[in-house]
Order: sequence, then structure tokens, then C-alpha cells
Amino acid sequence: MRHRVFVYFLILFLVVGGMGGSVLSTYRQFVSEGPLENRKEIVIEAGRSLRKIAKQLYRAGIIASPAVFEIGARASGDALNIKAGEYSIPERASAKMVLSILTSGNTYVRRLVIPEGLTSHQIVTLMNGKYGLMGQVEKEPKNGTLMPDTYYYSYGDTKMDLLQRMQNGMQRAIDELWAGRDRSLPFKTPQEAVVMASIVEKETARDAERGHIASVFHNRLKRGMKLQSDPTVIFALTNGTGELKRPLTYKDLRTENGYNTYVISGLPRSPISNPGYAALRAVLHPDKTDDLYFVADGKGGHVFAKTYKEHEQNVAAYRRFQKAQKQAKVVSPNTESDQK
Repeated sequence: MRHRVFVYFLILFLVVGGMGGSVLSTYRQFVSEGPLENRKEIVIEAGRSLRKIAKQLYRAGIIASPAVFEIGARASGDALNIKAGEYSIPERASAKMVLSILTSGNTYVRRLVIPEGLTSHQIVTLMNGKYGLMGQVEKEPKNGTLMPDTYYYSYGDTKMDLLQRMQNGMQRAIDELWAGRDRSLPFKTPQEAVVMASIVEKETARDAERGHIASVFHNRLKRGMKLQSDPTVIFALTNGTGELKRPLTYKDLRTENGYNTYVISGLPRSPISNPGYAALRAVLHPDKTDDLYFVADGKGGHVFAKTYKEHEQNVAAYRRFQKAQKQAKVVSPNTESDQK
């Protein structure tokens, strides 16, 4: 029945419009495979006329004939049902399929991945480079208020709306985890836990280590020891804008500010990154250990120690590992056969 109605209106438009060509050939063009060789995204702006949309699709190589698309849209009764937005058109889509996609309202969904441990400045910079996000960020959110995650958006969504979703996500996580926290922990406010989590997040990317590193920091706080976390120094040196492009120096470690935990006692005055859910959970449910020290093992993880003497041995082992790595880099790749 729907097919017969469509053909009736198609005949009507061809006759009334005085257009040449048979009804059958026009219909075949409308439903036949299109010229698009590879999937393509296209943005349909609000307020565009059907004729301009047809020409836009033709110029983009999506349809073979603007006239056929326009006739088909009017004959089907969908001429006024095309919705603004960004759409993904599959390869070889017929004009009929393209029309169906544009009237469905199922706009193309884009993805923005926010890794754990970025500063708010880094997150805004990442957003500014994403196609389809609109508007400006007049003021960067505070560190520790944005939840790292994968966010989906459509063309035309605003950066401020997306940031609000990140803030809502962080608040939900804090509310949930704070309510079920280990009550023996020294935190007086959820904000203090976020500050600690922001440090733990920067110290390790391994989920299995977060609870252990959190326990080291808890143990140091209980004993009145300084946290001595390198990421807090880096944050101060870069003003939260990014990673330090050089090794830390002894002068860096002695620089006085509100974040350098080699100088100050207790926690920094505010978060140094935006921690993820796992880091927040680790800080509010840390491992039970007596460890007070940790150092990188050179393989992406850390080794832990209860005493400073053990720690010194671990540091020495790490330095030997670094030295061996540097020596290995000196070996020419052309000597591979000599090493077998």
C-alpha cells in the first residue's frame, strides 16, 4: 500500500512539475545503490531548504542526483521531516536510504575519551580539539571536579554541557564512595580524599597498585612524615598545564609552594589532577600495609618497603636498571647478529 501511494505522488510531482523521464526510471534511481564509496559523516544545518540539502548531498558525493532526491523526498511526504544534525551515511546508500537516515533523527554519535589523571586545563584543551563540540569554556573547572570517562556527544553539543556531565559524574562518585568509606581514615572532608586520590592517580596507572600506594601515603600521614610525591612538585612547576619535559632537580624539590609535598606537611591545598573512580575507591579503601616507601621498578610498576634501609636498596636496584637500559640503547641495531 505504501509503495503504491509513493508511486502515485511520484507521478503527480513529475507531471505537475513538467519534468521529463519516466516514473519507473526516477523511482529506480531513488532506490538504487548510491555513489558513495566509503562511509561519510555530514552535517545538516537547521533551517536549510530541501533543495539546498539535496545539492549539499550531491556535492558530498552521497547521492547521484539532487533532483531525484528532492522528488523522492516530496513524493514520500518526508520533505519537511529532515532533522538538523550530523549523520553517518554508509557506503553505497541509496537516495531513499539517505532520506530515511536524515529523517530518523538518529544523529551520529561521537566519542571523547578523558583519561584518568589529567588536569582540568588538559581536559579543556582536549575538548577544544574535538570536532562538533560548540561554544567556549570561559573558566576552567577546578581540578578534582571532573570525572574521567568515555563521553558520547553529537554535533552541536556544547563544551559547557559536556563539562557539566563530567562534574555530575564526579559528584556522584564522591557521594557514593564517601558514604561507604573506611571510617578509620584521617579524612575530615570528601575534598581531602579527592586531593589524596589525585596524587595516587598520578603515581601509578596500575589498578592493582593504587590501594598499596594509598596505604603508603596514609601511613606517612599518620606518622607525621611528608608525602614526598614527585607529581605534586611537577604540578607546581607546570601550573597544572601539563607534564614536565625534564627530570626533577634537587632545587625543584626544595621549592616552596602550596603543592610541593617535599616541603609542606600533609596534603596539598587542592587536587593536582582529576582522579578516576578506581583511585577514589583505593584512597577510601586502602590496602592494609606497614609500608612507608615505594620506588619505580623500571617496568611500569613499583617496589615497596617498610624501612628506609630497604628503600635505599630498592632505589639502588632501580638506578642499576636505568644504567643498564641506557647502555643497551648505545648498542647499534646493526649488531643484532652478534648478540644471538
